[in-house]
Amino acid sequence: MKKTIFASLTILAFSALMLCCSNASKQDKVFRHVVMFGFKPEVSAQQIKEVEDAFCALPSQIDLIKGYEWGTDCSPEGLQQGLTHCFFLTFHSDADRDAYLIHPAHKAFGKVLGDKASAVTVVDYWTK
Repeated sequence: MKKTIFASLTILAFSALMLCCSNASKQDKVFRHVVMFGFKPEVSAQQIKEVEDAFCALPSQIDLIKGYEWGTDCSPEGLQQGLTHCFFLTFHSDADRDAYLIHPAHKAFGKVLGDKASAVTVVDYWTK
């Protein structure tokens, strides 16, 4: 009986420790930076690929980016307003985003994008 109680308490303590540790590294809120592009009709598929590749390289060049995903539009609603590409970045603070904006790698990306975009939309928000 004592062994069963001891084993139960050990499992309970271990479970509580695991729960505590798994939440310790999580941040309640994160800062999202959403960037959407549309491209001018005369921009070639190769040029668009160069822009995609340049943006996709940013997370490996800027360690302030804590999360990253991207994709191209596939909505059937027809509400894209010319936007075709969405890049979704996560930061831990707006200060990190601010440092990203002036980072040399981000500036270099801006040169790759150049005047190829027909539309650019940026939305930043804190998760709730």
